[in-house]
Amino acid sequence: MNEKRIVVVGGGSAGMMAAIRAGELREGVTLIEKNPILGKKLLLSGKGRCNLTNACDLDSFIKRFSRNGQFLRDAFNKFFNLDLMRFFEQRGLKLKTERQLRVFPQTNRSDSIVEVLKKELYKNKVKVIYQAIMKDIFMQDNKIKGLLLRDGKIIPADRLILATGGVSFRFTGSTGEGLDIAKKLGHRIVPLRPGLVPLETRQHYPRLLEGLTLKNIRLRFSDSKRQIDSGIGELLFTSFGISGPLVLSLSGQIVDWLQDCNTIYVEIDLKPALTKEQLRARLLREFKLNPKKAIKNTLKTLLPKRLMDVFIDIAKILPDKKVSQITQKERESLISLFKAMRLDITRSRPIDEAMVTRGGISLKDINPRTMESRLIKGLYFAGELIDIDADTGGFNLQAAFSTGYLAGESAALN
Repeated sequence: MNEKRIVVVGGGSAGMMAAIRAGELREGVTLIEKNPILGKKLLLSGKGRCNLTNACDLDSFIKRFSRNGQFLRDAFNKFFNLDLMRFFEQRGLKLKTERQLRVFPQTNRSDSIVEVLKKELYKNKVKVIYQAIMKDIFMQDNKIKGLLLRDGKIIPADRLILATGGVSFRFTGSTGEGLDIAKKLGHRIVPLRPGLVPLETRQHYPRLLEGLTLKNIRLRFSDSKRQIDSGIGELLFTSFGISGPLVLSLSGQIVDWLQDCNTIYVEIDLKPALTKEQLRARLLREFKLNPKKAIKNTLKTLLPKRLMDVFIDIAKILPDKKVSQITQKERESLISLFKAMRLDITRSRPIDEAMVTRGGISLKDINPRTMESRLIKGLYFAGELIDIDADTGGFNLQAAFSTGYLAGESAALN
């Protein structure tokens, strides 16, 4: 093997995979990690279970990216979901596919994924330097020559892979230094925005419902000129507004809307399987069978207990009012509320609380066939610091593993 010093900065999913692949092909690979452990953010993924990929086909996979998904075709053609699943299973970690084709380790533990990656780093003789923070890059004749750490240590390098992540979940070490250096070297940075992020509401009643999950509901976001309808799924009430899978999946578009529109609202369809006519018939039947019941007791079969009082309060109906006393206008108000319980969206939560960073290094400055910078010879990018983001369900992690694999291979062979 010809000597080629390859340095990877960032010990997350993209960085570890880049170092492993480079180590399979070359000696002298070094992985720089600012934390005392590897995979700190990876350990949190999937609520600690690690939804490492999705088993859907390539075209369906790419459609789950907010934009620019086509950029990943080369990376996915090189190393895709079945390749990733095979990677772990051949190393003794059994996987399972759950609803919506989400793939998890059978252990239900993210640390199982990290342990496999760490063993592969050791097997391929990758030198790992912990608690080391990148300060700058050395170049000569527009080529990579080395890396300067904050403690003054210099790491010689012929090839450098930046996999330092975005700026979401900053406590895991994603503080944006890779983006800062890329910008300093002349790369364009698409403005950073939160992705997969909870939303804040003007109304305060979500605070009363904090922790309540509504299942089998549908959402409709609108700014009066355009609208987005969700599929059927789950919503979670929080102390500041709403979260949950349906909200997170559409939050990126809502964040973009909020940049140029102040009036955005969401309507919660609590009964998407029923039309207004069917709801009306059901309520009339319930009212006829139990005319002396209080309205709050009659609605028990239709609503979660914790939602009942808030729901009746929004409808402006006294909770102890007998159903025989409910007017037609009040009944129609209940029906409308079932189909469109409105909340006004004021803003998203900060990017630090987002699951992913949207924006990053412009794809115009990256060669999709190699992940190499179009500006600097020997500089490669992988993972969340590039301008790629996707829906929940394992798509973002697969993009990190795939771009890391391609960057590692390209750095070793080119």
